[in-house]
Amino acid sequence: MVELVTGHAGKAHATAEQAAGLNAGILGLDDYVLDVHDKFKITVVSANKVTIGTGELVMQGRHVSQGTPEDLIVTNGSQGQKRNDLIVCRYAKGSQNIESAKLVVVRGTPTTGTPTDPAVNTTSPLDGGTTYDMPLYRIPLDGITIGTPVALFNVLKPMSDVWDSLTQTDVTTLISGNYGTVKGYRSGPMVTLRIDWKSSASGSWNNGTFGTLPEGWRPPMDLNFSYGGRDGANQKIINVNANGTMTYTNQGGTQGTNAFGMTVSYAL
Repeated sequence: MVELVTGHAGKAHATAEQAAGLNAGILGLDDYVLDVHDKFKITVVSANKVTIGTGELVMQGRHVSQGTPEDLIVTNGSQGQKRNDLIVCRYAKGSQNIESAKLVVVRGTPTTGTPTDPAVNTTSPLDGGTTYDMPLYRIPLDGITIGTPVALFNVLKPMSDVWDSLTQTDVTTLISGNYGTVKGYRSGPMVTLRIDWKSSASGSWNNGTFGTLPEGWRPPMDLNFSYGGRDGANQKIINVNANGTMTYTNQGGTQGTNAFGMTVSYAL
């Protein structure tokens, strides 16, 4: 039977189950740490203690809040053995359908070989599960030493980031010199550059410099683009480098000093 959830019914009628269903439908059928507060940052305090920072998470539609940091005890390791423990956020539904969440250290099995992660509860409360674990960190132990914790969660970015990724910026002059300009615009992580250059270095293998792109426009690695002039002349490689420098290199054959222009695109 259909029920209006977001509306006045003259009595208490909206349930946590309905709120969880809405969250899961909007955010996704998975587990996420939200991009606020400390994002459950972990700090190793000693050989058997870690601190989990503040944060907000959504697990299978259930919103869980950690308003203050929390210390967790890790069972001491054993000399000559390795072990993987997991820190999880555990959802539980108990008697009278009372629901709760808490951080739990799930202890792994010690071994002299390669340790594996312990089993966790995976039946979603959306599917009727009464206990569900969202893994947050793997804690590797080698002997009595705690290794570097490994994050196992995804951080869900806010919708403002999605909007920014879909919004195209205005065209901006990024490089300007006596011989021309490099202009560009961005649409999310995509960059498009327009090169308009008034002259070109002659000589089969000579090169030239456009200038340096400002930060925020530089690719994550060195990129090369091929430029072909008219009638097989003026063959060049356009280099857009991770440090922001932009250059060109002639590719043999006949090379004139004519103006040239081209458009290149890449992802940040």
